[in-house]
Amino acid sequence: MYVIRAVLLIIGSYLCYEFALQFSNKQYIALIGLCAGLLISVMIIFIERIFKKASLKLVLGGSAGLFLGLIFANLLTYPLLSIPLKDPMFNPFINIFINIIFGYLGMMLGIKKSEELELSELRKIFKSEPKGGSNSKILDTSVIIDGRIADICETGFLEGELLIPQFVLKELQQIADSSDSMRRNRGRRGLDILQKMQKNVDININIINDDFPKIKEVDTKLIALSQKLGGIVVTNDFNLNKIAELQGVIVLNINQLANAVKPVVLPGEEMSVFVLKEGKEYGQGVAYLDDGTMVVVDNARKSIGRNVDVSVTSVLQTTAGRMIFAKLKEETVSEEHHQSLKKTFG
Repeated sequence: MYVIRAVLLIIGSYLCYEFALQFSNKQYIALIGLCAGLLISVMIIFIERIFKKASLKLVLGGSAGLFLGLIFANLLTYPLLSIPLKDPMFNPFINIFINIIFGYLGMMLGIKKSEELELSELRKIFKSEPKGGSNSKILDTSVIIDGRIADICETGFLEGELLIPQFVLKELQQIADSSDSMRRNRGRRGLDILQKMQKNVDININIINDDFPKIKEVDTKLIALSQKLGGIVVTNDFNLNKIAELQGVIVLNINQLANAVKPVVLPGEEMSVFVLKEGKEYGQGVAYLDDGTMVVVDNARKSIGRNVDVSVTSVLQTTAGRMIFAKLKEETVSEEHHQSLKKTFG
């Protein structure tokens, strides 16, 4: 990097030196050109160092301001240069001076206003597709508060436009303003998730004003909006899922997705689990896998608070999730040993 900068200083100074010689063979004119080239090269290196530390918003704002400032300067100098002067040699200097002034002012204004620039909005400017449609996903309050929707969108598994109705935002705000600390934290989490998604330029998210004043329930409004736009409701609310399906609305349930991507466990597989508490039936112990799947272990009540090796006996898949039933590995080994002895001695 330092070598490149040194080469820039040498080449810039030499070019300005040769350029000065084109106007006069006098040595002091050539020295002025050399100094000017050196100064310009230093300024370029200084600007490069500033832009290296600047954010993308700052670079875009400054560049746009500089571009507009130069356009305005040239529009202004065109009529001014048409005025006859006593010495026409001043015309280039006037042009350069006005371009420097307005270019600088435009760049400074662009940099100051760059903080108001939202990069996510640039995508919407060039977007020609209308809101709504079969590929649009309408998010409900529960799925926003849950937060996993942001991670799913970042991975690219959820395509199309994401629509947030104003009545969902209003419900989120009411939850965030709740007197109950638990509800208040959930509401604020939902608003933070939305803000995070809006800042991601790869997520196409829009706030829409469509409402149904005659309908009071938010879930019913979501179904009506989906029917109106032909979109898909994204939720993790079990009741909304069922009601929407009954009315012919397509639903994407985040909980169902989470259950679908959990590792497959087959009967006979062995695993090590930590028995956390006792189960509903006598002698049972309950453990949980890392993904939250409940494991019910027979005769593990005595092992509460310890890690035990178990063997899977069956897997129960429900709409609410998945349950694994298992028994202690030592019991499995004992049964196998008993069976082998029975076969041996009849």
